[in-house]
Amino acid sequence: MSFRKHVEKKLLKEEKDYETERLMKEKRSEEYEVLEEVFDRSTLMVIYDFLNKGVIDEIHGVVKAGKESRVYWGKDKQGNELAIKIYLTVSAEFRKGMLKYIEGDPRFKNVRRDTRSLVFAWAQKELRNLKQAIAAKVRVPRPIAVKKNVLIMEFIGKNGISAPSMKEQPPKNPEKAYKALLTNLRRLYRKAELVHGDLSEYNIMIWRGRPLLFDVSQAVPLSHPLADLLLRRDLRNLNRYFSRLDVKVPSVEEYYRKVTGHGRS
Repeated sequence: MSFRKHVEKKLLKEEKDYETERLMKEKRSEEYEVLEEVFDRSTLMVIYDFLNKGVIDEIHGVVKAGKESRVYWGKDKQGNELAIKIYLTVSAEFRKGMLKYIEGDPRFKNVRRDTRSLVFAWAQKELRNLKQAIAAKVRVPRPIAVKKNVLIMEFIGKNGISAPSMKEQPPKNPEKAYKALLTNLRRLYRKAELVHGDLSEYNIMIWRGRPLLFDVSQAVPLSHPLADLLLRRDLRNLNRYFSRLDVKVPSVEEYYRKVTGHGRS
């Protein structure tokens, strides 16, 4: 190899090494920013409290990351798998998005309007919605505990791998899944007196062969001024999804009557 070629090769290697190091530094910096965003001092104290009380025994990596929250996989002392949902307390967009679901909900009429208070109320709201749904025998994750912006639920999946959403994996028997969802929505409306409000293939899991609703933080009581509008939107979303799977779906109005037991007022 000529001296020139040798130097060119050496320079190229140094250039690649420098670029690799730069990218790694950037990645570490991004990861640090994410950790700092999620685990601020207040959140860390909540996690420590759950660890000290034995609610959490282990906490591992992220299984779901969104603009509003991160969901971590964990375990309790008995080895049961947990979903540890941490709502971000610094998201201004999140605050704007949640207001319409909180305003008009009599359960949270005295909540202060600063971002942190709203996020804490949002976590409480999801816990209460899950409890009402469970009492009505709706398939949702079982809630375990909540404090400030941290909600602990049962993990839907196995060995840290979440059950797939219907977006990721359509049901093997779409018609059966559609009927099961009708039953769950009827129970949610008539017994839990809630409307999901953001239902689509993105937040319905298929677990043990049957659909399961998740992300119920935005669910509103029937007295909420947007409840009727949100229910019809949920039904349109489900009809759109299942009609693509060749399921013969009723009209939204007929679906609405089956869920609520009454027609348009």
